[in-house]
Amino acid sequence: MTLTKRIIPCLDVNKGRVVKGTQFKNLKDAGDPIEQALAYERQGADEIVFLDITASSEYRETVLEMIQKTAYELSIPFTVGGGIRSYGDVRKALLAGADKVSLNTAAVLDPGVIREGAQIFGSQCIVTAIDAKRTGVENWEVYIYGGRKATGIDALQWALKAEEMGAGEILLTSMDFDGSKDGYDLDLTRRVSESVNIPVIASGGAGNPEHIYRAFAEGNADAALAASIFHYGEYTVKDVKDYLKERGIPVRI
Repeated sequence: MTLTKRIIPCLDVNKGRVVKGTQFKNLKDAGDPIEQALAYERQGADEIVFLDITASSEYRETVLEMIQKTAYELSIPFTVGGGIRSYGDVRKALLAGADKVSLNTAAVLDPGVIREGAQIFGSQCIVTAIDAKRTGVENWEVYIYGGRKATGIDALQWALKAEEMGAGEILLTSMDFDGSKDGYDLDLTRRVSESVNIPVIASGGAGNPEHIYRAFAEGNADAALAASIFHYGEYTVKDVKDYLKERGIPVRI
């Protein structure tokens, strides 16, 4: 049996509202996150990712309220990331109704957060997000704090470590390609996908359905995350899935 490839729209959330901007600047309100998530669900999205891009503690209750409302309305799985700093935050998000939690900086600073979350809630709930920047021909370095701080950690080694600690998935973002709309970093995606035995979500650079096709066909990704091509109405999730199906990529219709 061949597993279907997943298409995952990503919604950036600030103070409980979806925002659009450029490199997290000039943010403009873009509506209610639940309404947008439901619209993507109707288009055929397999999952939704919400990223709290400000991740400020004073807005944490707003985010938890959004999770509760989303869990009530949405039928497909959804992941929440951004500002998850501890096992306590993981617990709050999952108990509020999120299906998965995405850990980035917190996991690098304390990998035990991955293990503890996986042991108590199950690996399927724990996504390790990796922001990676190329440093050589076949080398990528992990960055944290929203891509602002280099760690000196090799991205491939960190992906293996995250799997060992109990992560159920890797959300892999190429910092070099993010926002470029020139396609995913296929070398990075393929190397990580071939190194681990857990699903890898390609992220960073999708500009059209062909880019998503190549993430699957050449990058061996299990899922593809995209934002701009969906938010600005260039393509619907259905458009992408129709394109993939025509080219032999198994997707859920």
